[in-house]
Amino acid sequence: MSEVAVIMGSLSDWETMKQSAQILEEFGIAFDKKVVSAHRTPEIMLDFAKNAEKQGYKVIVAGAGGAAHLPGMVASMTLLPVIGVPIQSRALSGLDSLYSIVQMPGGVPVASMAIGTAGAKNAGLYAVQILALGNKSLTKKLKKYRENAAEISVTSTKKLL
Repeated sequence: MSEVAVIMGSLSDWETMKQSAQILEEFGIAFDKKVVSAHRTPEIMLDFAKNAEKQGYKVIVAGAGGAAHLPGMVASMTLLPVIGVPIQSRALSGLDSLYSIVQMPGGVPVASMAIGTAGAKNAGLYAVQILALGNKSLTKKLKKYRENAAEISVTSTKKLL
């Protein structure tokens, strides 16, 4: 059973959202990926959000561009944590997406990440951190991940200098 749902408003969002998937795979976390559009398939989105917990999900990572209603609409229909990833758009470079996700009304929280691939990667890591709250093995993996990232940074700096 998958613990995380990685959803996106359209298939074109996968280029960004695969960063979340790669992080989840790296940590051995089962996930499902789905295209669920708040605008084009609202009934499917509503059914997904209302039944996400019954499906066994513990965290939802939702990527959306443009009007970016997907994360907020899903969050309004579930008590599961929703992490929003603003997809970089052509029109406004993702600022429209970011504003749509980050400006949720009080009472309907959505964690909002950075625009684009960095945000998608961090959304995957944030999902891992949430799941690690009740999983010591996952906490150890996160600690090792951070140690490796620090080592790579130090090694890169030494090569630069």
